[in-house]
Amino acid sequence: MNRAGLRMVFLAGLLSVSVLSASGQQPESGKMFDAAGVAIYYEVRGSGPATPLIVANGGPGFDHSYLHCSAAWDELAKRRPVVFYDQRGNGRSGALKKGQTCTLADQIADLEALRTHLGYDRIELLGHSWGGYLAMAYAAAHPQRINHLIICDSAAPKWEDTAFLFKYIFPEKTAEQDKTAFAQEMGDDAALNSYMRIYLSMLFYSEEKRDAFLANAASYKYTKEINALLNTDLRRFDLNPELAKFRFPALVITGRYDINVAPSTAYKIHQAIPGSRFAVFERSGHLPFYEEPEKFVTLLEEFLAGKP
Repeated sequence: MNRAGLRMVFLAGLLSVSVLSASGQQPESGKMFDAAGVAIYYEVRGSGPATPLIVANGGPGFDHSYLHCSAAWDELAKRRPVVFYDQRGNGRSGALKKGQTCTLADQIADLEALRTHLGYDRIELLGHSWGGYLAMAYAAAHPQRINHLIICDSAAPKWEDTAFLFKYIFPEKTAEQDKTAFAQEMGDDAALNSYMRIYLSMLFYSEEKRDAFLANAASYKYTKEINALLNTDLRRFDLNPELAKFRFPALVITGRYDINVAPSTAYKIHQAIPGSRFAVFERSGHLPFYEEPEKFVTLLEEFLAGKP
């Protein structure tokens, strides 16, 4: 798998990586439901009276478990349900059966099926990285269901316009990654794991946060097939014209030192969405909810409450 093939636009992860926050996280306790023949796993934290928040994780091809590196979600869950789910073919969700597809349309339909299954009339929707792209696409298809939209370190509305900075900031690390390219294409899992570990190390502002994240690596799940299927399908779309139609409150977030998706990508999204807010986390890379959790929670609570 070469770098072009690794357009996960996520935190990217080892084939087996798992992270728990230093404060400790609740054990996973989710359920399954059927979305048009595909088994989807979801987890709900909290039960407060505020509008439910659904979080679409990054990838494509990763499960949602990396989000639990931060305690920010449990803080948000004190006032509302916070819903995580594994996208089709990933993590605890069922593997794709013969003949089942994994397209952007499928991903939108699965998210809508989850909303319907949970009985939510309207939702707060947050998308991180690839999940930001999915959140924008869902909002374009179902604007009447969106209360507030949060786009966090998202891929560009036109997939191929996503700006990666790795080779400009970490030339020595990308050179090491390049050495694994042939072995990856030959199916060498160790080479892919090496590539991914280097990739992970380039996603943070804080060395301490980076090292804690890497030290806790154990079992994130990544499905290469899903990544390939969606990368192929997403090239067909350009969401830019849809963003101009958004009439709900939108918040666009970026880490100042996001090497995985350049902050310029986030700023262009902000410019394209009428009346949107733009927030920069000055001590964060690709995961501001992990590197600056207190600021993240405060910002989201104020935004969701309609405060300027």
